[in-house]
Amino acid sequence: MELIEGFKIALQSLWANKLRSILTLLGVVIGVASVITVVTLVNGAKQFVTTKLNSYGAEVVTVSKMPQTFITIEEYLAFQKRKDVKMEDYEAIRDECKSCLSVGALRNTTGKVVYGTKSSTDTDIRGWTWTMPPMSNLNIAQGRSFTEAEDVHSSHVAIVGYDVADNLLGQGDPLGKEIRVDGEPYTVIGVGERQGKTLGASQDNWVAVPLTAFLQSYGSNKSLVIYVNAGGGGPVIDRVSDDLRTIMRGRRHLAPGAPDTFSIDTSATFQNLLGQILNSFGAVVVAIAAISLVVGGIVIMNIMLVSVTERTREIGIRKALGARRHDIMVQFIVESATMSLFGGMIGVIGGITVAKVITLLVSFPSEVQLWSVLVGLFVATGVGVFFGVYPARKAAQLDPIVALRSEL
Repeated sequence: MELIEGFKIALQSLWANKLRSILTLLGVVIGVASVITVVTLVNGAKQFVTTKLNSYGAEVVTVSKMPQTFITIEEYLAFQKRKDVKMEDYEAIRDECKSCLSVGALRNTTGKVVYGTKSSTDTDIRGWTWTMPPMSNLNIAQGRSFTEAEDVHSSHVAIVGYDVADNLLGQGDPLGKEIRVDGEPYTVIGVGERQGKTLGASQDNWVAVPLTAFLQSYGSNKSLVIYVNAGGGGPVIDRVSDDLRTIMRGRRHLAPGAPDTFSIDTSATFQNLLGQILNSFGAVVVAIAAISLVVGGIVIMNIMLVSVTERTREIGIRKALGARRHDIMVQFIVESATMSLFGGMIGVIGGITVAKVITLLVSFPSEVQLWSVLVGLFVATGVGVFFGVYPARKAAQLDPIVALRSEL
């Protein structure tokens, strides 16, 4: 009954002093909203990263000139001196790696695509081996993918994204239409499924052509990225990585103990690195939000002290009627906790709203986690209880005689 009564009194106090309540709870609201927003965006980003990495499969290993992760400027300048990964390296791995389930290679650039009088710029032009579409989990919405023969014979065929199909090819069947990719004619044989937007950028503005045809058009003076499906994780992917390292070191005649002049990465490498970055970012913002919660708690304590002063006579009457110190303390702690819990609820709603608005505006992924909501409410309530103890003790220690003499 004490808890229910304290809860009712707290709600009455909040309602009776609306402006003061809003200002009092502002710190808690901002703190909880910040935490919920960051956690929601970070969880969404983690899920997005995992999905994107797994689009090439959790069992994929890459061989490239430079690491497929974040590197410093110094590392970039050092790695630039490495030899390019060439078509011959891809063919060697394809023919010699017995533990590899499938092997593919790619190179990409940005170019212009023209169909009739319509054109698109900044289109992602991808040079793929015939094994890359299935390895990248590309679902063909219309038509078909490349064949091995088309890859070997440098056929001028293309798979396009929906931006190209909708904006250039127009209504009707896009298959069989001829487009020009940086001046070279290609016949459309397939359309990839829609992928939507990420951070405001469309993922459907692309054209994929056989890698051999791509190299004829753009030259072979730039490095490729080789993708290998290991066919399993854990020990399997480690064994495949060792086989790839042996093949590449043999091709480059590296002496024992000499450092690699190429990079071998797995999906786990990308995921762990990006996870650490996101966690670090989240920790920084959560620390800042914690300051807001502390400030909000101090404001609540200040208001509760004012409330004790305003209600001195009420406290005296309650004590005269038999209320114990414990009863007075519970009443004020419940009121403080209720105020902060109410602020936490507003903060949770506000944080989720802000995260979803960001998702709508810039297509940044977000995902609401139940645990983050419960933690936000728990922390808010804990702040109220912690900062409500001192005002509650002060109220409980009032002398009933002195309190009854207090003027309203």
